[in-house]
Amino acid sequence: MALLFKRRVLLALLTVIVLGMIAAAGCSAVPNRTAAPNPAVTENSGVPAGQSGLPGVNSETIADIVEKAGPAVVQINVEKKTSGYGSDPLDDPFFREFFGLAPRPQRERTVTGLGSGFVISQDGYILTNEHVISGADKITVSMEDNKDYPAVLTGADYDLDLALLKIKANQQLPMLQLGNSEKIAVGNWVIAIGNPFGFDHTVTVGVISAKGRPVPVQGRFYKNLLQTDAAINPGNSGGPLLNLQGEVVGINTAVAQA
Repeated sequence: MALLFKRRVLLALLTVIVLGMIAAAGCSAVPNRTAAPNPAVTENSGVPAGQSGLPGVNSETIADIVEKAGPAVVQINVEKKTSGYGSDPLDDPFFREFFGLAPRPQRERTVTGLGSGFVISQDGYILTNEHVISGADKITVSMEDNKDYPAVLTGADYDLDLALLKIKANQQLPMLQLGNSEKIAVGNWVIAIGNPFGFDHTVTVGVISAKGRPVPVQGRFYKNLLQTDAAINPGNSGGPLLNLQGEVVGINTAVAQA
């Protein structure tokens, strides 16, 4: 795979980024999906419909997908070096100038952050959001087995908010298949896996609420987002949104709040 991840390749890999909608201001976070009891036995599974965890979904479908996909989802830890003044009021330049004191030099400090990502090739290529790794001086990828690997940024696209990382694991890694986000329909079930607030491999389930959402988020203007009611929180950024075939149909990118 070429080191430079061309924009057209990014577009071909994943054309739609996911917008996770967190309900606020009196709105229900998750719609009532309780189905009316139906004692009939489904033709395919032989499981009474009333025992299904989600309408039209076998009770083990979600668990099976998560078990297979989970090992390919990673936690991304970043470190950034920055200069600034400490919390001591005596460090404030205005204060020191006002009292005729010599200015103190700025101190270098390290800021940390985390996000999610997922392996797309057995030799260690990983997709995530560009904003997860932007400005990072050090990137570390943590796998589900708690093994950590240093990662190299091989390509990024600000407008698409996509980044491609590479790790050397000296073994074949579990990977996720990329699906076709154009085929996903409003109302289809989807599964989000990520590391919200550092709680690794958290699973949430919802439906596609809308497609083609144009939304501005922190200086970026996303033109064509999927909206889902699956819970998305800080730390989920860069993680996969899966269909019921276990394929990636989007990347969890932003949280919208009223």
